[in-house]
Amino acid sequence: MLSPFSHPLYVMSKPVGSLCNLQCKYCYYLEKGHLYAHQEGHCNFLMSDATLEHFIQQYIQSQIQPQVLFTWHGGEPLMRPISFYKKALALQKQYAEGRIIENSLQTNGTLLTDEWCRFFRDNGWLIGISIDGPQDLHDEYRRARGGQPSFHKVMKGIELLQRYGVEWNAMGVVNDFNADYPLDVYHFYKEIGCQYIQFTPIVERLLPHADGRHLASMSEPLDGELADFSVRPGQFAHFACTMFDEWVRKDVGRIFVQLFDSTLACWAGQPPGVCSMGATCGHAAVIEHNGDVYSCDHFVFPEYLLGNINSDTITSMLYSPRQHAFGQSKRDALPGQCLQCPWLFACNGGCPKDRFRSAADGTPGLNYLCEDYRQFFSHVAPYMDFMKEELDHQRPPANVMQWVEDNERK
Repeated sequence: MLSPFSHPLYVMSKPVGSLCNLQCKYCYYLEKGHLYAHQEGHCNFLMSDATLEHFIQQYIQSQIQPQVLFTWHGGEPLMRPISFYKKALALQKQYAEGRIIENSLQTNGTLLTDEWCRFFRDNGWLIGISIDGPQDLHDEYRRARGGQPSFHKVMKGIELLQRYGVEWNAMGVVNDFNADYPLDVYHFYKEIGCQYIQFTPIVERLLPHADGRHLASMSEPLDGELADFSVRPGQFAHFACTMFDEWVRKDVGRIFVQLFDSTLACWAGQPPGVCSMGATCGHAAVIEHNGDVYSCDHFVFPEYLLGNINSDTITSMLYSPRQHAFGQSKRDALPGQCLQCPWLFACNGGCPKDRFRSAADGTPGLNYLCEDYRQFFSHVAPYMDFMKEELDHQRPPANVMQWVEDNERK
């Protein structure tokens, strides 16, 4: 058995906690402010200089690889001024000790300016833009606190990134509304010049808490009401399969969709690029504005708090028996139905936060989207088999497009 220390660790940073200038209906970050709203000294939700330095120093020193990736998230991380990130760069340089430091930042794009884009370009930052498709699909849930739509501001931000030559990718949330329009979403991303696309199906259960939070965690009863924005069974399979059919015929090697690339990695016996498809988890944590570290950004609940950067070390928290058990439970808690599934090697049960259904024999722990993933993997299997064969013979997987065309002519 491999030592947990043999795996690199990753910590996503939230320098403004859950603060955001938007109020997207499906956002699972916004309500996290209730965890800190009544704690003295944390009411502004801004990461202090001391916490920032502790994090950067420890995070760099805890790495077992020469490259170190910092990811700045939120809420909306652009609610901190550029001076905050300049300070972060200075601290990264101070503690780098020869390591290669890279930075990425996930933003809703509405606060981007010329000054921000010059900063990102000059320092080589990768920017993730949250955008759910064309205007009618995006604005369904992604609105400002006053209810105003956000699409046009996001598009202005993307245009600025492109003007300054900043590398960016798109992050889309698949919900109950846009899931019915996969080609509209896909064609839109292509039209705006996006080559790298990530999709996350949104699935949340509602369970009111005394402190004002309303989302359920996996440690709580599994019979909570499903949030109305959650993608429905069958919808996600339709979305993923329809988009794949377009991609595999026209865009392999030109457009990179994380779900498809990660699936091919699993077929080839390589680690997938998305944690939900990995056999185990527990090596990707999140640090809140005050230094609190949680097991995962989908598990920011009191019962998954590992400690605080100002009193504990990153290594002691992420390599702890408790966190190791959290990561291993992704595999150990699989129901027998999953263990017998032919697609286990690619699915691995999906994200633990979505395992609130019961298997056919009544065993708990089945993923809410189980049938969708089964349908998707079954649908893409012939194409994945061909692309794996091409990789095995050191030929480009993009040859699959000609293979599909030739087969469809027969």
